Amino acid sequence: MANPGYGKRSAPDQLQRTKHDFTHLPPREAAIAAYLDRLPEGADISVKTLAKTLPYGQCALRTALNRLQNAGHLRRGRERLESEGTGTRWITRSWFSRTARDDAWWASFARGDVTEPAPKPTRSRAHILLAALGRKTPALSLSAADCADLAPLLTEWFARGATDEAVVRALTDGLPNPIHHPAALLRRRLTDKLPPEPAPTPPRRTLECASCGLPGQPEALPGGMCRACRGDRPHPPNASLPARSVQAHAQQIRAAMSARRHAPTHG
Repeated sequence: MANPGYGKRSAPDQLQRTKHDFTHLPPREAAIAAYLDRLPEGADISVKTLAKTLPYGQCALRTALNRLQNAGHLRRGRERLESEGTGTRWITRSWFSRTARDDAWWASFARGDVTEPAPKPTRSRAHILLAALGRKTPALSLSAADCADLAPLLTEWFARGATDEAVVRALTDGLPNPIHHPAALLRRRLTDKLPPEPAPTPPRRTLECASCGLPGQPEALPGGMCRACRGDRPHPPNASLPARSVQAHAQQIRAAMSARRHAPTHG
């Protein structure tokens, strides 16, 4: 597969697949076209990647792809995508059509005048797990409609931190025999065994004194300064000051002692 957003894209409005689709092409080009036609969306169809799988060298593949383009089955170009956060970017794409198109159709497609079908929704993690239950426990085999109906209940499990292994155990341990309605049983278990919401984790933070830089808990820094720097109490004898503030703190102490020595006395 190509990187996300790249690779093969199927052109819209194609005719149904038949055994006569590429008989108008030379044998090599027909074989390559049939191979490309059956690759999934997003497959990497670059010359280097195809050469690793097909029995043709890169030079032969490059020639064949050019001939497929001339025959109206392939177009290569770039498409502009706009998304929040990343702005506008251009990506490389290769559009393949089982049905040969003329230049006018491809030009209309490039202008956006050809309606493209909406992409098929990707199955969720919950849907995939539910569909796979029947492979381990045949009695829990579900239809696609059952999986789609139960997936929102299972999604809530994942939101509460449940792992795939924990879900499978909860749904398959201690099953009755026989199971008449697997979807109803799983709905009951997904509802009754729903894990509790996790307790919120308090943030782990420390603040530094605005004067000496020593770390401390927020409640011990009234006004942003530790009690020692405010004069409420001395620093602990073993307290270690950050290297960046040692000199500054020493200067503060010397200045305070000098001020006391030179302060006028009143008799």
